[in-house]
Amino acid sequence: MKTKLQQWAKPLLASALLALLPLASHAADPVKIGFLVKQAEEPWFQDEWKYAEQAAKDKGFTLVKIGIPNGEKMMAAIDNLAAQKAQGFVICAPDVKLGAAVARAAKRHDLKVISVDDQLVDGAGKPIAGIPHMGISGYEIGKQVGLGLLEEIKKRGWNLNEVGALRVAFDQLPTGRERTMGAIDALKAAGLPAANVIDAPQAKTDTENAFNAANIAFTKNPKFKHWVAMGMNDEAVLGAVRAGEGRGIRKDELIAIGIGGSQTALNEFTKPAPTAFFGTVLISPKRHGYETAANMYSWITTNQAPPAVTLTSGTLMTRQNQTELRKQMGL
Repeated sequence: MKTKLQQWAKPLLASALLALLPLASHAADPVKIGFLVKQAEEPWFQDEWKYAEQAAKDKGFTLVKIGIPNGEKMMAAIDNLAAQKAQGFVICAPDVKLGAAVARAAKRHDLKVISVDDQLVDGAGKPIAGIPHMGISGYEIGKQVGLGLLEEIKKRGWNLNEVGALRVAFDQLPTGRERTMGAIDALKAAGLPAANVIDAPQAKTDTENAFNAANIAFTKNPKFKHWVAMGMNDEAVLGAVRAGEGRGIRKDELIAIGIGGSQTALNEFTKPAPTAFFGTVLISPKRHGYETAANMYSWITTNQAPPAVTLTSGTLMTRQNQTELRKQMGL
């Protein structure tokens, strides 16, 4: 009887083990995660990549970094990740309206996806359900810029009627408009005349394009005694500062506050003599890089999706408090 039972059990056990082999093989697959950004040359995205690499080192997965300056390269990058047997990717798309295309491509390749910085939207402009997002409240961050400008205006004793507010604008990106309008609304609420707001539309979100846009705006509006400048990032604001210098606007006649706390801002703070680049609202690239990559790893390995939306806050960083503030934020 025992012999017959053994004879019956052995093939059953062998079949069970064979059935488990695909699962064991799948569980043993190395984790590979893509991190796709729209402007790889920008310091902010370089910082995000740096911290995502730290997450990869800490968690033991492979990070694939790809720059995606346009929709065509974005789609090719997603296909490339699938060919490399990646299981998911973090993305800051070149256009948030490409959200539906990203969702379709991710589904087709069975890839998990998290958006960072700019939230992906569908054809109706609504956030895509099922794609977790980490970003900032653009409008609230912008208000912080405006309040920082107002505090410095007050210290200098400027009359708001004599202040021009240069809005280096990139309105095709919703968060770009939210950031600058948050700053403008804070200034208007304090008494800045609406007619004193000067828009300077930039073609791209880098310093060169911001310089060109600001230079035209300064040239066309010589009537203002003082200026404040804001933009969607540090690079946009630095472009305004350089344009002001070129137009002979002294550093004590212009107050500029950026957003991001990137290397661009740090470079300006370390110059021997202060410039009109007064400050930046520091957002943590560590959270946006490290945490999104780590969240993706957990999602892949435990099937636990991160929160639908995570919004990070910012703090005004100046030449005076930069060292201590960065230390507090672990940067």
